[in-house]
Amino acid sequence: MTNDYQRAYQLLYNHFGSQCWWPGETALETVVGAVLVQNTNWKNVEKAIANLHDGGVLSYDALAAMPIHQLAEFVRPSRFFNVKAKRLKALLDMVEEEYSGDLNSLLDDKLWRAREKLLSVKGVGQETADSILLYAADQPIFVVDAYTHRVFSRHNLLDEETDYEAIQETFMGNLVEDVQLYNEFHALIVAVAKKYCKKTKPLCEKCPLKELNH
Repeated sequence: MTNDYQRAYQLLYNHFGSQCWWPGETALETVVGAVLVQNTNWKNVEKAIANLHDGGVLSYDALAAMPIHQLAEFVRPSRFFNVKAKRLKALLDMVEEEYSGDLNSLLDDKLWRAREKLLSVKGVGQETADSILLYAADQPIFVVDAYTHRVFSRHNLLDEETDYEAIQETFMGNLVEDVQLYNEFHALIVAVAKKYCKKTKPLCEKCPLKELNH
């Protein structure tokens, strides 16, 4: 029997189609993007990543060897660039210390252990860590963001005060464990939140999820 979360996924997929996330050519680019996208939009991240590409420094070794002030200039378009440069360097330092500088060893590690190591990095929160694990490592973990809470609390499928881990457990408990499903569902939630379930003046009558209320 289909539950409300599975039904929501199907309604969104039928409406929007496949979203083809995450927009990164390599695992490293996806990791960098996950850090840079904090508190900004993807267009700004694309500009920062293009800077790294054009500078020929979008490699683990080049980024790890680069002084923070220089990295900050490359990622300037992503906003809060000094902070993000420090976070990115801290993440690379963790990979150096815990995985002998081998990013793939982090991405291939057991899910719980890789997540623990990522969360130990200053400035890497649950959403960023899980984005890296899902999109760069193809690990089966559901990414939660503010859109997830907004959309599903409005449909009374989440409590207003639900925290990140409780939301994640709810989704993973109601869905088949599948990397592609988690990937697609997260992207579809972002799509419906931006187009219909807006923070103010939501377009409820046009929303593909309005059927959940019937």
